[in-house]
Amino acid sequence: MQIGVSSYSYSRLVRSGAMKQIEVIRAAKEGGFDVIEFSTILKPEDQTLASYAEQLREEARQVGIPIANYTIGADFLNGSNGDLKAEIERVKGEVDIAAILGAPGMRHDATSGFPAGAVGPRGFDDALPRLAEGCRAVTEYAASKGIRTMVENHGFFCQDSERVEKLMNAVGHPNFGTLIDMGNFYCADEDAGKAVGRLARYAFHAHAKDFHIKPGTAFHPGEGWFMSRGGNFLRGAIIGHGDVPLLQALRALKRSGYDGVLSIEFEGMEDVLNALRIGVANLRRLVEHA
Repeated sequence: MQIGVSSYSYSRLVRSGAMKQIEVIRAAKEGGFDVIEFSTILKPEDQTLASYAEQLREEARQVGIPIANYTIGADFLNGSNGDLKAEIERVKGEVDIAAILGAPGMRHDATSGFPAGAVGPRGFDDALPRLAEGCRAVTEYAASKGIRTMVENHGFFCQDSERVEKLMNAVGHPNFGTLIDMGNFYCADEDAGKAVGRLARYAFHAHAKDFHIKPGTAFHPGEGWFMSRGGNFLRGAIIGHGDVPLLQALRALKRSGYDGVLSIEFEGMEDVLNALRIGVANLRRLVEHA
């Protein structure tokens, strides 16, 4: 497996002004990562998204680290003011950005769920035909550019492995797969070993993410923690320091034959660069033992 890092891992440094987004490319290379993926490009005000994507690609070429994936938001229920065709076209435009970056894959969301106040059926199965239509239209376009598309277990509504698998099969296109985030299943209170075992055969890309986890029956731990869908408490952790069974999840991926990119997505409270230094060393050891 290639060990990568998501630019999201550096987002705290970028937001604070300690690092420019383009500088995360060199930081990733110097941090010992094989590849980098970009999660939401923050373009300078005086540039277009396309021109900045070209700049990022050139920087990655000069530094000597490939851009392995491009991650964006999408919502085929609510996005573009609820206009499905408009949202599809917007996401197709992001496929064009992935092509400029030279990324072989693009991850987009499916939906965050039905809007507040929606009446009538609001279950996942009720949304599934529309979500599948949006994902299929985007992946058909992306296939013409040699880019694979995928959804991640992300956003609460489309986070459980059973729901993600339903979406895979409803879309039913060979260019469409999953980005498996090992930690994100706990946002939907699902065991990562079981969930990765279900979705591994659909994997196009994977995230290594760790969380500290406390039961919802406990007192709220305070700053830095957030609640899962079922009311348990989660806090981002350095890879190997938390409670996510990463070794079990890695074994499930390996059993399925997955040998692609495994990227760290760090969102903990610790110093970012030190956390990534420790995390990449731990992740390489975990992959060796899986």
